[in-house]
Amino acid sequence: MVPINVDLNGKTILVTGAAGFIGAALVKRILESCEHSEVIGLDNVNDYYDTELKEYRLRANESAAAQSKCAYSFVRGSIADKALVDRLFAERRPQVVVNLAAQAGVRYSIDHPDVYIESNIIGFYNILEVCRHWPVEHLVYASSSSVYGGNKKVPFSVDDKVDHPVSLYAATKKSNELMAHAYAKLYDIPCTGLRFFTVYGPAGRPDMFYYSATEKLVAGGTIQIFNYGNCKRDFTYVSDIVEGVIRVMRGAPERRTGEDGLPVPPYRVYNIGGGTPENLLDFVSTLQQELVRAGVLPQDYDFEAHRKLVGMQPGDVPVTYADSRALEEDFGFRPAIGIREGLRSFAEWYREYSNK
Repeated sequence: MVPINVDLNGKTILVTGAAGFIGAALVKRILESCEHSEVIGLDNVNDYYDTELKEYRLRANESAAAQSKCAYSFVRGSIADKALVDRLFAERRPQVVVNLAAQAGVRYSIDHPDVYIESNIIGFYNILEVCRHWPVEHLVYASSSSVYGGNKKVPFSVDDKVDHPVSLYAATKKSNELMAHAYAKLYDIPCTGLRFFTVYGPAGRPDMFYYSATEKLVAGGTIQIFNYGNCKRDFTYVSDIVEGVIRVMRGAPERRTGEDGLPVPPYRVYNIGGGTPENLLDFVSTLQQELVRAGVLPQDYDFEAHRKLVGMQPGDVPVTYADSRALEEDFGFRPAIGIREGLRSFAEWYREYSNK
């Protein structure tokens, strides 16, 4: 087990991407579970998807902050804005940083490469630079299961080679891991990268399949099921992801000196995935059942008339499946929420959100 060497209580904690799906859920969890901490959220609230959903998450965290024993503030801005990031660190001196700000989406990167370079490369460089000049106890950052690219071996292990990305998004995430390793080595910055596997749940991203499929079904449209339903995904419920992030935040890689007298990079990478790959057709069937149960769709909805099996999309891979044993061995944690429970929570949330 990794020793718990970072006490989150009483610390200044910066979460970038704080209006995003995982970022907002993490901020809420910190506000609910920590004491006397100062939590800073940073996000540019861009229009990659409906900004009202991002504002909804921000309002929810303002409400959580009102009941919290922590101080909370939100800064609207981009990690690609070097002057802003420099000023934020100089004035607030965060001790723990969780970088979740990134331009997400595999398919979007094919048509909009510039925004990925700006946020995922330049923005992450800015974060590394301020962590260099204003030393932190731990930098945790989001990587992605996309780094495994076209790997044929499953489950995906952090020991596998990840040299063949199949999208620019994946390439930027692999670049983040390489950049973090270099800064850990050169400047002794404790860094931990987390490769997330297909995160889903309430208040999630509308571009993710389960959410976009729901909206199409509600509108009477037809959903496309890629690779003719033969895809498998390691769907991971958002609260499992947040629990994993919290545990990792508390266990920074220890600084130590190697046999050559030079610092050994305080650097680690983990998978966070459900560990049980689900067939996409089974996932869709469960989603449909839970949407009916929640009253989002009528009892007599004709699903067969509203779904179509199609080929693989560019940039996608047929199977993602996490080997999360390292996370379990080091932090005693393994995601536990199955798709039935997770999709039920999403369907019930969607009913309330769409009727607000």
